[in-house]
Amino acid sequence: MGNVFATPDFWVLVGFLAFCAIVIKPALKAVLGGLDSRADKIRGTLDEAEKLHEEAQHVLAEYQRKQREASKEIEAIVANARAEGERMIADAEEALATSMKRREQLAHDKIAQAEADAVTEVRNHAVDIAIQATGKLLAEKVGQEQSNALIDTAIGDLSRRLH
Repeated sequence: MGNVFATPDFWVLVGFLAFCAIVIKPALKAVLGGLDSRADKIRGTLDEAEKLHEEAQHVLAEYQRKQREASKEIEAIVANARAEGERMIADAEEALATSMKRREQLAHDKIAQAEADAVTEVRNHAVDIAIQATGKLLAEKVGQEQSNALIDTAIGDLSRRLH
């Protein structure tokens, strides 16, 4: 192994390394630059995705809060509607009971009036029958002339006593 510099293999190796340094170095820079720019784009995309994710989380939390508020409001409306319905039912039942009592009282009043009218009518009819009967009896027992005077007196007296 003599002189290493004198062998063609050595110079082929040196030439190859020089060629690689000249050709590969700019290509390597271009590849690395491309990879760096791609990494920057990916990093930017990831940052944007992170921001969008945070914004989406914020929007989701806002909608969930609004949904809870709406649910509470709906529950309050339903409770209010139930209370109002129960109040309306109670008012209707009370109005019905009052109406029924009023109608019952009116019916009792009509019945009492009808009874009073019937009693008066029966009494008047009995008076009329008693007057006629008395007139007939007197006519039979006493003469016609005397009976007319007695009948008139009895009728006046009887009407006053019975009415």
